[in-house]
Formats: sequence, C-alpha cells, structure tokens
Amino acid sequence: MTSQKAGKAGTLRTQEDAYRRAFTRFLAGTDEKVNTHAYLRGILKELPARQVLLDVGAAEGTTTRYLAPYFERTVCIEPSEPMRRVLESACPQAEVVSDPVMEATIEVRADLVLLSHVLYYVPRGQWVATVSRIMEWLAPGGLLVVLLQDPDAACMRMVRHFTGAQFDLRELVEEVGALPPGLVSGIELDTVPACYRSGDLDETVAVADFLLSVPGAPTPDRGAVAAYVREHLRNRDGEYVLRHDQHALRLQRPAR
Repeated sequence: MTSQKAGKAGTLRTQEDAYRRAFTRFLAGTDEKVNTHAYLRGILKELPARQVLLDVGAAEGTTTRYLAPYFERTVCIEPSEPMRRVLESACPQAEVVSDPVMEATIEVRADLVLLSHVLYYVPRGQWVATVSRIMEWLAPGGLLVVLLQDPDAACMRMVRHFTGAQFDLRELVEEVGALPPGLVSGIELDTVPACYRSGDLDETVAVADFLLSVPGAPTPDRGAVAAYVREHLRNRDGEYVLRHDQHALRLQRPAR
C-alpha cells in the first residue's frame, strides 16, 4: 500500500510478517545499527569478562550477529516467530528462547545483556520489574544496556503527535536507583545518534507506519501521516529526514 491510498497507519505490530518487512525497510535507510555497533564496541572494551551475551528481544539478529563473535556463548530471547526465523538464520550459533521475559528461564549468567527497543511493548508500570528480572541474569560485574529512542528527537515527537504515547528512559533512572542494594552498582545514561533518510515519500510513510505501531495507541489515518511527513520531514533538497537518536541506559551489576 502506498502513502496515497486510504487506510490506517500504525497497525503493523499485530501483523508480524508485515512488521518484520517494515522493520527491514527502516533499517535500510537509517544509520542506527552502524552507530549502535560503534557505541557497543566501546562498551565491550570495558567488560571484565566476555563469556556470555544475552540479547533480550533480539529481533532479526543484526546486532546479535555483530556482538556474538566477541563472546563464547550467545543466548537470545525473541517471542516473535517471524523474527525468530530470521534470527536463527542470521545467528545460527545462538540459543534462542521463545518465552517473554517475565516467563523465560535463563540458566546462564551473562556478562552483557542487551535490551534494545523492547520497552515500547512493556506496560510502563512493568518497566522496573522487567529490568529487575533481567539484572538477575547478569554475572557479577556484568552490564545491562537498555536502548530506547530519545523522546526529544523528531521521531518521538511524531509518535506523540499521532498517538500521545511517550517513552522516556530518564524516568527509569530514578526508579532503578531505588532498587534493593546489591542489584545495581552503577547507572549511566548516554545518547547514541541515529537518523533515517529517504528520497521517496511512499517509502518514508511506510517507515512512519512502522514507527507509529505503538501497542494500545490510537491508529492514525495514513493520509494524515503522509501530510505530516511532507510538512515536517522534507528538507530543502527534497529528502525526507527523520532523526531518531537513542538513549542508552547502562546498569552495572556489583562485582561481588
């Protein structure tokens, strides 16, 4: 469906194969993975050990595949069956768990846990409980990295405009700091830049549809999304540009 046809945007999360295809289109036009991998490369140098990687919500496995060679063992949690199919092909050495986080059983203790762009699909009241459970899967001195879009960047302004939804990792920082002693020894919040670019209106609207797929949020009209893209994302050169910088929350498990 092109941006000129009638219909609703933001419905892809309930159509998992369509969601995966849209996700692939988004990745093709953004520097998010390149910048994220460079950021994570710096983190790898600081880890006290690199035995086990745990990727929670590994999706199609691009970042899993990048990180896995640095570790002796890789474990992934990915509840989406279409995403698992791609993940298992991209990273065949990984052990894949299909259960959601709060139901999953993870026997190993990880040196690095990645929770990348998953909290959009977790009710806000369950963020702390989710993070607390994941922290228990860290080895002593291990690190949890939580990635979520910067709420002040253009992408999340678009999401708020159409859905009213807001996701802010800064709110989680204070809550995590109040967790029981012995679970978290260090908290840092970084910003990782990311930008989507396209010369095609229909392609950009399709990507906007993907980004507006917020669970429980109102479904915006596709024509309204196309109008927003033309008005707010088109630059003087006729290119469509959408900044979607990421916040990266680093939570360290005490060494002992």
